Amino acid sequence: MLTPVQNVSFTAFTLNGFHDLGEWRPILTIPYLVMFLLSTTANLTIIYLITSQKALHSPMCILIGLMAVVDLSMPILCIPHMLLSFIFNWKGISLEGCLVQMFCVYFVGTLQSTILLWMALDRFFAICRPLYYHKYMEMANFLKFTIFPVIRNLFFITTMVSWAGKLTFCATNEMDHCFCEHMALVQLGCGDISINNALGLLAIFFTITADFILITISYIIILSSILRSGKACLKAVNTCITHIIVMTVSLTFALIAFMSYRIRNNFSPSIRVFLSTMYLLFPSCFNPIIYGVRTKEIREQFLKFMNHLKVFPR
Repeated sequence: MLTPVQNVSFTAFTLNGFHDLGEWRPILTIPYLVMFLLSTTANLTIIYLITSQKALHSPMCILIGLMAVVDLSMPILCIPHMLLSFIFNWKGISLEGCLVQMFCVYFVGTLQSTILLWMALDRFFAICRPLYYHKYMEMANFLKFTIFPVIRNLFFITTMVSWAGKLTFCATNEMDHCFCEHMALVQLGCGDISINNALGLLAIFFTITADFILITISYIIILSSILRSGKACLKAVNTCITHIIVMTVSLTFALIAFMSYRIRNNFSPSIRVFLSTMYLLFPSCFNPIIYGVRTKEIREQFLKFMNHLKVFPR
């Protein structure tokens, strides 16, 4: 049992995620490595196809390419360190490194939901306002839609991380997590953490949750427009519903992980860590399928690329 030392603040931490699994902990290397390799390979393929094929330089495909960059970055920020921890028991991280990792994870995560919002905006103009599509989706005009959400994300994430960095950590430096999640660090702070708690909730509500609400509203408008027009809508309905399902699952993982620190529950520490890692990995593994393979233009270019690989060795 560690005795609190009020005048000393820890500047380094130990990430003890999944510690209650004991000797079984290294086995987690296998599923997390498989998911990491799947995410990396799929997103690199999407990025290569979109950057190398001029036929894929449409606004929607460029957004899918940006999504692939984000989905590639998110696991890289955390998973390699997790794997080293599982295999070699490398658990240490400095306070500065922890805050940098926290900022990068949350900024990239909010950027992920913001790109989904931009995609919904693209579909809204393409389906509901086709005469205005080229006007509003030109790069100069489209940038006007992107500036505010990015500034919003930066403001909330910077504020949240800055207040976490102001805390004094005097009780323990053992963090029951595999990466520097906000509340996993904040709950180690001495004194009142109510402001940090509120800032975390405000950040997720005004970024990811707000984007999800706007995306859902836009898809409802799109589906209503299709149904009123009497057009063949099976493909559009299927696509919209699939997108909403993936976003709902990802947001559910994130919200449960966030709220598990704030309300009484029976979650074991390992379940909480698992949910947190899933909101990092789940979108990165499935977005290339949902937004890449299911997009006709990208699918056609991918098949051409694979056929070229089969012929090339000859």
